[in-house]
Amino acid sequence: MVDIDLCYTPATELMRKYLAREISPLETVDNCLQRIEEVNEDLNCFCFTYPEEARAKAKIAEQRLISGNAGPLEGIPLAIKDFTPTRGKVTTRGSRLLQDWVPDWNPVLVERLEAAGAIMVGKTTTPEFATSGFTDSPLWGITRNPWDRSRTPGGSSGGSGAAVASGCVPIAEGTDMGGSVRIPAALCGIVGLKPTLGRIPMDIIDTTYCNISHFGPLARTVSDATLFLDTVQGAHPADIQSLPRCELSTPPPDDIKGMKFALDVTLGFCAVDPGVEANLLDTANALRDAGAVIHEVDLGWDSRIIDLWNGTWGIFMAAYYKHITDVPLDENRERMSEGLVRFVEAGLQTDAVTARQWEFERTRYWRKLAAVLEDHHALLCPTMAITAPPVEMRDWDFSKVNEQGLLECMDMTSPFNYMAQCPAMSVPSGFADGLPTATQIVARRWDDALALRIAAAIEKAMPWSQKYPVI
Repeated sequence: MVDIDLCYTPATELMRKYLAREISPLETVDNCLQRIEEVNEDLNCFCFTYPEEARAKAKIAEQRLISGNAGPLEGIPLAIKDFTPTRGKVTTRGSRLLQDWVPDWNPVLVERLEAAGAIMVGKTTTPEFATSGFTDSPLWGITRNPWDRSRTPGGSSGGSGAAVASGCVPIAEGTDMGGSVRIPAALCGIVGLKPTLGRIPMDIIDTTYCNISHFGPLARTVSDATLFLDTVQGAHPADIQSLPRCELSTPPPDDIKGMKFALDVTLGFCAVDPGVEANLLDTANALRDAGAVIHEVDLGWDSRIIDLWNGTWGIFMAAYYKHITDVPLDENRERMSEGLVRFVEAGLQTDAVTARQWEFERTRYWRKLAAVLEDHHALLCPTMAITAPPVEMRDWDFSKVNEQGLLECMDMTSPFNYMAQCPAMSVPSGFADGLPTATQIVARRWDDALALRIAAAIEKAMPWSQKYPVI
């Protein structure tokens, strides 16, 4: 029988139990594998599992713990997104075009996790080439939300989000180029962090000059997210934009007395669900009660920022498509998702001068946020404008403008990839109609510790880790 309490035990608590000899890594890994077997047919959060290898590594972890040579994540089961290459294991990126790809190398992140003693129990589903806020790929099909199987867990790290929220693993890795960690974290009721650009070396997309791509953790607690980041952070030659280590403590401090936070519900252009807004305001009030000062602000942004991000993403995907295959798009069209085809086609039609002109617009948006962050420690806004939508919907269903002139958008994350390389974090804020909602914390540049501190204060005031779906 699956031990549900063990399924939802945070990694930091598992480490304490290991060191106290209250439980063994093998027991934990076995329980995780049983939980995956129990829920994966319904949720489709894992596309690969490695039970024999995981159990063998758990036995090694037990010996390291006994000998006093344990790493910071020794014996902790975790999941790796199927977008991230892993040596000797099929990595499909949700695409028929890569369904037989077996990388012969590990990225820096995976090497650091393995060196820390973490045990990869499986790889999680992703939409094709991580291009969608809905995890549904031509190769693996639909992934579903543990809180309501008719709803999406988000994307593109939707498999990772569903895996953590359903108790399969305490921590999962994700990638975030436009919200792909924070979206599933928000829709699944867990924690998701997009660190500062370069805080975790990014070496998996064959260019070291992309400035929107991040690795990040999905976890049930802020302490677990901190532990993950502290384990894998730090400069590396593989990524010219990677940064030196920053000082982090686990658990992070939660005192925010005297700090000033800006609050913008709509970012100037998003129509936000009333339940999402109410829970965001509850979060702001909880921070006020903890001693913070909250100022409502108007960033003065507009929906053009979404068009610019979509255009930039399209250019990236068109270039990436040409990088992996010489086959013309028309010959592969039927094998690919509609969303990926749309991005590639749009990117192929964009000229270089137009793309460069977008950078001038991008800069103007950044300067508006920079002015706010100069006077405030962080910006608070929703992560998602709505709760989890039905799995049948698609990203392009969210393009209408309502009678108030606001865009009926799904997420509010991509602007903080496109023009703000600051840390951005999603933490649960409550529920609306039985589905999770979330607050997004956008902290000052390079200050990942500040984002985690604010998240810890919210977690303390509005605890969520004991709330999980019944599956």
